[in-house]
Amino acid sequence: MCKHRNVCRILLLLVPGILFAQDHDLSTFTVEPQTVPVQRSFDGTVEAVHQATVSSQLAGRIEEVMFDVDDFVSAGDVLLRFRSPEQQAGVARAQANLHEAEAREAEASAEYARIKDIFARNLVSKSAMDKAEAEYKAAQARLKAARAALTQAQEQLEHTLVRAPYSGIVTERHVETGETATIGQPLMSGISLDKLRVTVQVPQSDVEAIRRHHRASIGIPQTDTPAVSSDAITVFPYADSASHSFRVRVDLPQGTAGLYPGMLVKVAFTVAEQQQLLIPSQAVVARSELTGVYVLDDAGRLQLRQLRLGDDHNGQVEVLAGLSPGEIIALDPVAAGIQLKSASPEQP
Repeated sequence: MCKHRNVCRILLLLVPGILFAQDHDLSTFTVEPQTVPVQRSFDGTVEAVHQATVSSQLAGRIEEVMFDVDDFVSAGDVLLRFRSPEQQAGVARAQANLHEAEAREAEASAEYARIKDIFARNLVSKSAMDKAEAEYKAAQARLKAARAALTQAQEQLEHTLVRAPYSGIVTERHVETGETATIGQPLMSGISLDKLRVTVQVPQSDVEAIRRHHRASIGIPQTDTPAVSSDAITVFPYADSASHSFRVRVDLPQGTAGLYPGMLVKVAFTVAEQQQLLIPSQAVVARSELTGVYVLDDAGRLQLRQLRLGDDHNGQVEVLAGLSPGEIIALDPVAAGIQLKSASPEQP
């Protein structure tokens, strides 16, 4: 370590965005103005994008209810089941008709091939050939109809099983086991937590700025949950006639954690941009009532300078007073303080 400050000087090496004091390996930061958004905050409500009520597609008695309120269901799970002896009998009848149609079609096909071969040798009349061909085509049509009837019967049987249209949570059950449901009657309601959005009422004066910048940040009040950013913003093209406010919908990224339908959140919309001096929060040191940073002058000397700080911006803090563009600060205040005391013990 150099004992004479006037003789020895710290050599500085500048690299993009970072300045190092070579002798002491002190990481530093060059203060420059940065463009930051100006935001306006409003209260919003989280809601599920997918929320639905499944209804009955047939009239019948409910035999079993598989899930209850607050249960999680996966897409395709059977929510409830109707009694289905009539539908099962319909499927069995359709299958028997299909087997018969297949046999008739095979018989007509063989007969048509035989008559066609004989007709080619002029051993049978044209009318016999036409009749065999007509019977073969009729058998094919009956086979096609039998297959369609089986599909319809299977669909009717499937209607006795009410399945979840997507994965989610059951929010309401409208029927009980043993009840008789009618066509169109609500059976069960649910929501999906995979895709969420926030709805906000925004004053008329801010709508154009929100449309222009198309950015929002969603945070939960009075919690440490990190804010979520989104640029999927929909501004409704009409205002409420009573409040003259516009409804704005903000889609949340897929799988956003910590947010649930019905929650109250703060939605900060970008309405403008401005230049601010920002420094990393890690560079700030607090000593009693003094808040400041270690600044390196042109000669590479360290000094502790008091600052007046503003808002936080994702790991950076706004400098309201105490620094100018182009000045260099130490990123590690602990290392800077040790270096300053070592170089100049009389310094505080």
